[in-house]
Amino acid sequence: MMKKMSIPTSRASLVLFLCQIISALDVPLDLSQPPTITQQSPKDYIVDPRENIVIQCEAKGKPPPSFSWTRNGTHFDIDKDAQVTMKPNSGTLVVNIMNGGKAEAYEGVYQCTARNERGAAISNNIVIRPSRSPLWTKEKLEPNHVREGDSLVLHCRPPVGLPPPIIFWMDNAFQRLPQSERVSQGLNGDLYFANVQPEDTREDYICYARFNHTQTIQQKQPISVKVFSMDSLNDTIAANLSDTDIYGAKPVTERPPVLLTPTGSTSTKVELRGNVLLLECIAAGLPTPVIRWIKEGGELPANRTFFENFKKTLKIIDVSEADSGNYKCIARNTLGSVHHVISVTVKAAPYWITAPRNLVLSPGEDGTLICRANGNPKPSISWLANGVPIAIAPEDPSRKVDGDTIIFSHVQERSSAVYQCNASNEYGYLLANAFVNVLAEPPRILTPANKLYQVIADSPALLDCAYFGSPKPEIEWFKGVKGSILRGNEYIFHDNGTLEIPVAQKDSAGTYTCVARNELGKIQNEVQLEIKDPTMIIKQPEYKVIQRYGQVSFECIIKHDSTLLPTVVWLKDNDELPDDERFLVGKDNLTIMNVTDKDDGTYTCIVNTTLDSVSASAVLTVVARPNPPFDLELTGQLERSIELSWIPGDENNSPITNFVIEYEDALHEPGVWHYQTEVSGTQTTAQLKLSPYVNYSFRVIAVNKIGRSQPSEPSEQYLTKSASPDENPANVQGIGSEPDNLVITWEPLKGFQSNGPGLQYKVSWRQKDVDDEWTSVIVANVSKYIVSGTPTFVPYEVKVQALNDLGYAPEPSEVIGHSGEDLPMVAPGNVQVHVINSTLAKVHWDPVPLKTVRGHLQGYKVYYWKVQSLSRRSRRHVEKKILTFRGNKTFGMLPGLEPYSSYKLNVRVVNGKGEGPASPDKVFKTPEGVPSSPSFLKITNPTLDSLTLEWGSPTHPNGVLTSYTLKFQPINNTHELGPLVEIRIPANESSLILKNLNYSTRYKFYFNAQTSVGSGSQITEEAVTIMDEGKMAMASRQVDIATQGWFIGLMCAVALLILILLIVCFIRRNKGGKYPVKEKEDAHADPEIQPMKEDDGTFGEYSDAEDHKPLKKGSRTPSDRTVKKEDSDDSLVDYGEGVNGQFNEDGSFIGQYSGKKEKEPAEGNESSEAPSPVNAMNSFV
Repeated sequence: MMKKMSIPTSRASLVLFLCQIISALDVPLDLSQPPTITQQSPKDYIVDPRENIVIQCEAKGKPPPSFSWTRNGTHFDIDKDAQVTMKPNSGTLVVNIMNGGKAEAYEGVYQCTARNERGAAISNNIVIRPSRSPLWTKEKLEPNHVREGDSLVLHCRPPVGLPPPIIFWMDNAFQRLPQSERVSQGLNGDLYFANVQPEDTREDYICYARFNHTQTIQQKQPISVKVFSMDSLNDTIAANLSDTDIYGAKPVTERPPVLLTPTGSTSTKVELRGNVLLLECIAAGLPTPVIRWIKEGGELPANRTFFENFKKTLKIIDVSEADSGNYKCIARNTLGSVHHVISVTVKAAPYWITAPRNLVLSPGEDGTLICRANGNPKPSISWLANGVPIAIAPEDPSRKVDGDTIIFSHVQERSSAVYQCNASNEYGYLLANAFVNVLAEPPRILTPANKLYQVIADSPALLDCAYFGSPKPEIEWFKGVKGSILRGNEYIFHDNGTLEIPVAQKDSAGTYTCVARNELGKIQNEVQLEIKDPTMIIKQPEYKVIQRYGQVSFECIIKHDSTLLPTVVWLKDNDELPDDERFLVGKDNLTIMNVTDKDDGTYTCIVNTTLDSVSASAVLTVVARPNPPFDLELTGQLERSIELSWIPGDENNSPITNFVIEYEDALHEPGVWHYQTEVSGTQTTAQLKLSPYVNYSFRVIAVNKIGRSQPSEPSEQYLTKSASPDENPANVQGIGSEPDNLVITWEPLKGFQSNGPGLQYKVSWRQKDVDDEWTSVIVANVSKYIVSGTPTFVPYEVKVQALNDLGYAPEPSEVIGHSGEDLPMVAPGNVQVHVINSTLAKVHWDPVPLKTVRGHLQGYKVYYWKVQSLSRRSRRHVEKKILTFRGNKTFGMLPGLEPYSSYKLNVRVVNGKGEGPASPDKVFKTPEGVPSSPSFLKITNPTLDSLTLEWGSPTHPNGVLTSYTLKFQPINNTHELGPLVEIRIPANESSLILKNLNYSTRYKFYFNAQTSVGSGSQITEEAVTIMDEGKMAMASRQVDIATQGWFIGLMCAVALLILILLIVCFIRRNKGGKYPVKEKEDAHADPEIQPMKEDDGTFGEYSDAEDHKPLKKGSRTPSDRTVKKEDSDDSLVDYGEGVNGQFNEDGSFIGQYSGKKEKEPAEGNESSEAPSPVNAMNSFV
């Protein structure tokens, strides 16, 4: 959490302002004035008797005052005492004790008087007392013999010292004795035991008294305490007392609370205003009582109330009359409560309401001295003049006393004097000196000329004009050289001459003039005011949570006035950073490396300049896995349960969410820890269920968000008694491994489940639905028993019961098992096959009688295989496929068959032992399908006008081939397709010569086969007829011309023109638009694969790939290459499991021409020849 602090300028200004008020009342020391006491020793002055006594009395005045002393009300002539000297120009006395003087001889009440021609001032009555640290009186201390559980008070009774000593208890090794709610020290120094325990036995209870003034410690003789437990007390007194007299035979009994101090039900307490009120209640009892405090009829004062000594002491600081009342302490334990009421009365020594102040008057002026004080009881007021009661002092006609006020009228210079006001009651007194100084002085300004004031913008600015004059001068302020007098609400004019600008702005800067005038003269002084920008922390440190050993950084980025030099200081918990190299202080950040637990705390960035200071704080929380719990204790031991308690370890700033409890069984699995249970992180006890015959140890693991703690130390071991088993083995099964046996298996009990020694099992079985008696055997601690000679696959009732040396477990539940299985006896009958299409068939069969299965029916297996292809009449290697149909199913689907083929199949029933006999083979045939693509297509012997085509028959004809179909079309120089020609070819042909073709032309060919079902996939190829010789000769001549210079220049000009045209076309094309493609695409059209528009029969349009605008009609569209799905009414769930094979799907090939993407009009594989150089030249021309 981030906390921002700053030291406001206004607070510092207020301090300055108060100081100026005081200084304004001071008379400059170069002017005549009565004495003023400036320093004196305290009223109650306790001195060290081994050192010189120094009694202070300092005063100022003009002329300088002389000093005298009284001792016990009479004049103290220091010249007659060689041990006493007075410091030069001072009234301070020094009593030389170190050279033979005795402090006791100088005890008494001392008062100092400072006097000059204008009056006399006196000090307080100073009571001198030497400190005392007496020894303990020798006493014989008897040992304290106490019964366990009783209360005990060890008295300290320190010697009376001055001042009272500080008491504490230690042992012989100078170690403080531990204190707690049960054992604690009272305000009087006694040591109280609410109830004693055996561990309180010791012989060195020592009370120490420390006297701070003399720096000495006094020691009381050691006190011995012997605590007797019940057993040891009985052994001691049993020999001398009868059985009925043995008090110790009773166990330690719990007792309700009894107050050890204070005694009775009520008491009173008087405390003085402003002191600390301490109230105490200490109680005895078993269990140890808890103390609670209340105030009857009111609330304990907030922010001033504290509880000490384990709430046995109520502490209220700075008490006032409002704190008077009845305070009740209540001591409570499980057996009852007791209370005590303390009636508190708050009295008050005198305290000032208005203390008299020095009065400076000019001749003829009037004035008053006021002395007002309060107290309980109300103090009396008395006046003195120059140290003499005013009633017997010389008369002054200008002076009149009116109770707590002295009124002065038309004073003259002889009216100067020092007056003392004394306010006293039974609890103390107040004495104040105030002088009346009659002077006639022109104004003077005490503030240095041209003093520079610098303040932060938007803060108060206080410009000092300390002055003196008599009569009192009037003060006026001006801004600038020719400025007018300052007035208005934006300024505050203080009586001491200070000008306050409550909110100083940038335009408040400049020169200010202070003018002081009275009837005797006038004076002025200039001061300068500068306004600075405030210092700000613009990036403050933020709250951080970091894991132990991590790294963390706090930022502190500042903005400040350019004329001020800031210093940045980092604090941890309001103290300096540790002297550790892990703390790296940068320009505007603090980095802590390798964070540890001790780095947890509040980090503050403080930025100081000469004018202001700002700070910002952030908390660093270091988190880690919790520390392991400790002090594990087992209580409430029972046969089947126990209570485990523990003390949580440090949670390391991340709350513990839960505790995991584990156990170890040292009897059965030593060294192995098992999960027992877990409880919430707020619990420190757990009731644990136990099993018999287990030697338990427990440990506890604490868990928070960071992780798990280390395990605690193991608890003590606890061995539970043996008992008969509580449970029987689990997972009992009866399954035969052979046709004539029954194997009974179970999960054995774990060690701790045995509940005792001698764990065995009673195994019982009988045939189901037969009136047989149970057959039982008792076996050792095993997990299997085999029953032989059983009928094949009959049901049995089986049960397994645990027992040990102490008895049987509860009656176990029965399970149904079966003796061993044998192979099925018969095959499924009435096997029928229904062919759905060329690749799918459905098979049906009748189920076999369950009695013939001789085991658990698992399903049916269909074996099927291809005998031969009907189109080729050739046999091949028989590969049988198997489909398994789970459960008592009577049909199944056979997918992935080959068209126009002969198949055989048979069906077998399956149980846990294996397969039964096969049904007679069933023959079925699949109908024709469409063929695959021809195995190859070659184009050879190109001439000027002919090409020779050769092909291979389809690899999978899938029926009787009826014909081949050849389609071809020319491709021009721009790779556009021409008219499509189709030719039917008999099925027995394997080559064809195409004539009357165009010379030097590329053709594309599409070739497929047909059966009576339809056309198969096509194969594509391309070829080129050869060039005419005349054209070749012309090409040669062109090459010769190309070697001429003029031709090269012409070609360059043409190329440049073409480049310009291409750039223009490219620019226009990028602007968008349509271009016709119908004329170029008509030649490529394949009438069988180009879609027609429904309205006019025209072809569709291509859309530009960039701007998606429609083009002219006539462009080619890709052919439909989707494979038509065969109709089938059967769901996939009807297909069997474990098909031996995969289904293949023919794909399609997309041809490309010179980078131009174009889909072919038919399916199939495609090969392409590279264009010849001649074709390339023709394309260019």
